[in-house]
Amino acid sequence: MRKFLLTGISAAALAMSMSSAFAETIRIAEHRQARIDALKAVAPAIEKKYGVEIEIVEYPAPEKDYLSKLLTELRAGNAPDLFTAPASQDVADMVAAGYLAPITDELKAWDGYGQLFDVSKKLVARADGDMYVLPAMLKVQQLYYRKDILEKAGISTAQPKTWAELMDRAKEIKAKTGNYGLMFPAGVTWGGGSFQEGFQYLILGTSTPQIANDDETLNLKNEGVKDAFGFYADLINNDLMPVQPLLGPEPWVIPKYQMFPAGKLVATTCGSWCYIYDWGVESKNPIPDVTNAVGTWAMPGKDGGEHVVVDLESPWGVNAKASDPELAKKVLLEIGSVAADVAYAKGIGNIPARKDATSDPEFQKLTALVPILGAVENGTFLKTAPGFSALQEGIARATEALLRKETDAAGAQKILVDYVSETLGDDMVK
Repeated sequence: MRKFLLTGISAAALAMSMSSAFAETIRIAEHRQARIDALKAVAPAIEKKYGVEIEIVEYPAPEKDYLSKLLTELRAGNAPDLFTAPASQDVADMVAAGYLAPITDELKAWDGYGQLFDVSKKLVARADGDMYVLPAMLKVQQLYYRKDILEKAGISTAQPKTWAELMDRAKEIKAKTGNYGLMFPAGVTWGGGSFQEGFQYLILGTSTPQIANDDETLNLKNEGVKDAFGFYADLINNDLMPVQPLLGPEPWVIPKYQMFPAGKLVATTCGSWCYIYDWGVESKNPIPDVTNAVGTWAMPGKDGGEHVVVDLESPWGVNAKASDPELAKKVLLEIGSVAADVAYAKGIGNIPARKDATSDPEFQKLTALVPILGAVENGTFLKTAPGFSALQEGIARATEALLRKETDAAGAQKILVDYVSETLGDDMVK
């Protein structure tokens, strides 16, 4: 009997070993250590559920470098099975290039679909209703200001109602404290951030709040675009925002991680992650009692109205040339689970795209993020279209010229229009 049991155990062990050895591998691209750590935290459960091996392929950390390597591998046909688009603006271009597999049926049949915030569904649905990415996490972006500094200086912390009020507040900050009053990301080295964390805030509050037309052309010759560049020009020409750091190789480091914590910059655009990643206790230069010291304003419109910018945070997609598309889609949906959403929220400070994740006990411990949930459903977002990568580069170049005082608002608009027209064709710009 003992010999029989040992033989049976050995056979079972051999079978398990062979099963493990021949388990299918799903390769997942990820970048930035906090994101890699979040994926590693949930990968074992996914492997167990589907009997699959997950290989995490670590990509370069900066978004621009990540996207460059990803696109190179996608063109070569050897990219991982799952990957993220750095921003929603990149999705349309990836779909047009044939890099993403459609996931419409799988996403709608998923048990988590009904838990998605309505804005999450709107952000991933194309004009024809098809969906190509999973909205696991959301960016919720507002204006962040040093409440403690304003109160000490006797400056109002009330919500600015128009661009003029916001500009006046920035001027008052500079006059009473000697510090920079407001910063919007700008310039070439900030890359897509000049659009995503800067220009996007402004265009949504203009007379032309959308720049992607129904026919997928881009509406760039309007007064709203010129007004947005004019706001940048006013900040720069009145010395209200730091310029030299924005011309450096890592333009976010000095203003966001040094000047704002030190109070040398008093207000800036940012997102929910800033409470944790940029200025929280885990950051390199934490602000004491950050959630009380730092307040938020919605972004005012040019002539009134307020909005909070909601966008996809690195939405996940399936490689159209995945080794096993059906299995890859199953793994993809697991990355949208409550456990995965909360793991990413802990690491990167963004908001889960599904409602039930926000009531999870572990998420509730992230006290800096919980109050931001109320802004999600009322957030505003830009519709995207193929060619948004060219738009982002054009915004970076135009704002670079403003930083260097080489042009005015009309000139910046011309730089944008000319660049996008040369890249996409004159017929794509209106």
